[in-house]
Amino acid sequence: MNAQQNRTTSQDSAVTVIGLGPMGQATARTLLTAGHPVTVWNRTAGRADGVVADGATRAATPGEAVEASDLVILSLTDYQAMYDILDGPTASLAGRTLVNLSSDTPDRTREAATWAAGHDAAFLTGGVMVPAPMVGTEAAHVYYSGPEEVMENHRATLARLGTPRYLGEDPGLAQMMYQSQLAVFLTTLSALMHATSMLGTAGMKAAEAVPELLAFTDSIAAMLRAGEENLGAALDAGEHPGDLSTVTMMGATSDHIVETSTSLGLDLALPLAVQAHYRRAIENGHGGDNWTRIIDSIREPR
Repeated sequence: MNAQQNRTTSQDSAVTVIGLGPMGQATARTLLTAGHPVTVWNRTAGRADGVVADGATRAATPGEAVEASDLVILSLTDYQAMYDILDGPTASLAGRTLVNLSSDTPDRTREAATWAAGHDAAFLTGGVMVPAPMVGTEAAHVYYSGPEEVMENHRATLARLGTPRYLGEDPGLAQMMYQSQLAVFLTTLSALMHATSMLGTAGMKAAEAVPELLAFTDSIAAMLRAGEENLGAALDAGEHPGDLSTVTMMGATSDHIVETSTSLGLDLALPLAVQAHYRRAIENGHGGDNWTRIIDSIREPR
């Protein structure tokens, strides 16, 4: 990787962006605004029209796109799309850095890093933790993992997209953090829709219900910090003191939600999943422990 390590990464260095969905377009425009020459390619060529009008250069082929820049950012549906696009021009990858911002599994991310190394390319995994309209704003942050030297070589450029948060050498780490945060996010979205549906059966319009529910979600982090000051440390130590809340108490609430949802004729997938966590903890003799005890059966499901 000597050729890669010797490359400079000034703030106006060229960047290629492959994949022009909303996130890819936001990435390209942010880099253009920051003064970077940007080359783009997308399988549906028309998606490039807007960013080309804004100053990007349209590549005719993936190979041409890769060869235009030392830094190649991928914003695709999944990692298979990377192989589909780049398996042809692999000879052009040598000495370049691939930064894949696509979602997939940590294992596939690690396999991709090995694949890239086999073609003499450096590889960084990225997880963008904001929606496309927020890319490049002060609120944006992006998790990265992979070789630290490669990260530092391109930090100035990548910082244009959002504050870089480097997690370590393992290329799967950024993907794991991305998936973990999205697990919280997607579950919250489903819970929001379930709760809105519950209130709707009582005649409350979503326009009235959603603001109340969102105000509650805003307060959850504050409640957890106040009531579980050392939550992470306690989990690491295997400590689950039941002085503030118990599995039995929270489990009873989950039972009531299942009963209510059943009576309303709503989908039960989400409330049953939550109920199962508490029931397993109670079955294992931990009803008097803190609600955090449910982590045991999540870590080791039977």
